[in-house]
Amino acid sequence: MKTQNDIQKFISELKETNATLPFYSEFEKIEQNVAEISYSLNTLNYLIGKDDIAKAVHDIWERDPIAFDVMDILIATRRRDNKMFLNLNNLPQPIHTLFTSEEGVVQFLEETGLASLFRRKKIKDLIDYVFGVETGLDSNARKNRSGKIMEGVIAGIFDRELIPYHEQVSSHCFPEIEIALGVDQKVFDFMIKTSSKTYLVEVNFYSSGGSKLNEVARSYTDVAPKVNSVPGYEFVWITDGKGWLSAKNKLEEAFAAIPSIYNLTTIMEFISKIKSELN
Repeated sequence: MKTQNDIQKFISELKETNATLPFYSEFEKIEQNVAEISYSLNTLNYLIGKDDIAKAVHDIWERDPIAFDVMDILIATRRRDNKMFLNLNNLPQPIHTLFTSEEGVVQFLEETGLASLFRRKKIKDLIDYVFGVETGLDSNARKNRSGKIMEGVIAGIFDRELIPYHEQVSSHCFPEIEIALGVDQKVFDFMIKTSSKTYLVEVNFYSSGGSKLNEVARSYTDVAPKVNSVPGYEFVWITDGKGWLSAKNKLEEAFAAIPSIYNLTTIMEFISKIKSELN
């Protein structure tokens, strides 16, 4: 049973970041995103330096109207986001619907300010411009990458310590666990099987706060007792990050319900336990 001192020690050990340099931008993905629309962007380069934007749009429209379909990215949005704007009737309208006519394209360019930039050649090349836009948009994906990085860090520790494991294991693989969880079916980040137990491991890292931390702590507080109630199974949670400072109460509640909680400082205690059961 963990004491209040144990909880406070755990909290004091939380790390600022788990980021490596590749965390900040996935340039391979950015390059691929740009390459997929490079033909259209090269076509739209025709607009740069033209004083009569409406005529330049007409010239392109006559040859390749589909080229305008990619223009969402010029204002750092994506078609799948279905971003809206208020039209002249003060009604919400999807931005991409402007790209279905020459007039709509000209409206988009003029009202966003892109037309002015093109006339004054403030944008030299749309391929380079969009590469920069994609890099900025990619920064919004960092929170999603943080969890994947943590999984990689933990997998690296397991590899280094010669701990055998399986990744992304569904609760469907264990009928008794499936029964215990009921509707709460899960895919566990790691599964480690020793001569004594099967450990089902969840891993995450939060560098900033938010409502998700409360949801995660609540979810694991519910799942852990169900897993642990099945003989031969144990739920393990490895988490870290100073984001937990904004949700200390929920983390403390989780400590009361989950016997096996580790961070990047204490994970070697778990490793030692596994090794003793593998020998």
